[in-house]
Amino acid sequence: MPEVQENKMGVMPVKKLIISMSLPMMVSMLVQALYNIVDSIFVSQINEQALTAVSLAFPLQSLMISVGSGTGVGINALLSKSLGEKKFDRADQAANNGLFLMVLSSVFFVLLGLFASGPFFRAQTQNEMIVQYGTSYLTIVCCLSFGLLFQMTLERLLQSTGQTMYSMISQITGAVINLIFDPIMIFGYFGFPKMGVAGAAYATVLGQCVAALVGLILNIRKNRELHLSLKGIFRPSGDVIRRIYAVAVPSILMMSIGSIMSYLMNKILIGFSETAAAVFGVYFKLQSFFFMPIFGLNNGLIPVLAYNYGAKRRDRIDTALRFSLALAFGILCVGTLCFEAFPRQLLSLFNASQNMMDMGVVAMRKIGLHFPLAAIGIILGSVFQAFSKAVYSLIVSLCRQLLVLIPAAWLLAVLTKDVSQVWWCFLAAEIVSTTISVVFYRKVYRDVVAPLSGNADGG
Repeated sequence: MPEVQENKMGVMPVKKLIISMSLPMMVSMLVQALYNIVDSIFVSQINEQALTAVSLAFPLQSLMISVGSGTGVGINALLSKSLGEKKFDRADQAANNGLFLMVLSSVFFVLLGLFASGPFFRAQTQNEMIVQYGTSYLTIVCCLSFGLLFQMTLERLLQSTGQTMYSMISQITGAVINLIFDPIMIFGYFGFPKMGVAGAAYATVLGQCVAALVGLILNIRKNRELHLSLKGIFRPSGDVIRRIYAVAVPSILMMSIGSIMSYLMNKILIGFSETAAAVFGVYFKLQSFFFMPIFGLNNGLIPVLAYNYGAKRRDRIDTALRFSLALAFGILCVGTLCFEAFPRQLLSLFNASQNMMDMGVVAMRKIGLHFPLAAIGIILGSVFQAFSKAVYSLIVSLCRQLLVLIPAAWLLAVLTKDVSQVWWCFLAAEIVSTTISVVFYRKVYRDVVAPLSGNADGG
């Protein structure tokens, strides 16, 4: 049997490793954020009701992303740790069983799209135009969710073995397809029928399906450390699935809390006006331009931490964390400056009415203040995920988004009767959650990282 070379996550200088692992994902997620923004820009050209419908659909779209991403975290943690321990058969099992779990998840979302889309919108608004736009959009993206779920999982497999450049190729391919077909399908160019909001949904799932196909081809041809097979996918292992879900379920629940938060915030804001809900949706699109690169950094950091945990290299873990914290904090400080200095220019991209502009400028400036604190929470959360302590991330997210943010938003809405005061809930929630994150991090470091050996790495 040929000798297996040491994975670069165990030998490359740490700062260079973090950049090489994360930069392609940060770039690809910037592209992802950009096409999400462009998607809403095109939809806003139809009318404000169309933009509001897409904004109200976000909680269920976020749930799909939560399932795909959270399961990917579980796959990543088991796979990277197995590679660090030189258990290559278990790494293959993690990859194949992960794809099997995506098949099951796709079936769930088909049922959700068929039976829950209409009731979901009618629970939020009585505006029939918004209900029609939103139901059409959500049914399409749910019933064709297999593209998104397989895209995310196949990209995670590339990331977990350090093949982040190929992961970037997959994601950028999907983004470019979406960007090209968005205007074509929405407005009916080049012989395509004019499909409006439904066209935006079809363009999205087309990009996801193409990206999934590219990711599959790259895994088969370029990912030498893993071996995917239909036989392996449809021969599930209860033990491997249990190990994946031990990390994945808290991660899915943690991310799904964001879906519940978005739904409840929409309910609070639409009590003021549909424009307030549209502003909230636009904020989420804009903030993703700054947060998606941080999640790319997070995705690059998790396998590095997990691998070096398996290899018992505390020195490399320490260096990776310090460097990633500084980088994330700097990026989100830039985000805060942009939201403070250019809110009017950002909102004008979405064909904002004067009412939406006035409301949105205040919202952007108040919400943007919490970005630097969020950077700390995201990076510390990667520690919990990499070391199979994802339940701590769940607790932090629960406190941030449900136990603080929503009650604060509701109280501000009831007490002030002024939507401009509601936006302070984001800063309040981040202060509480960052404090809790630091407390949990100190415990995890003391119990898990500190006992490891610390060899010099030149990182």
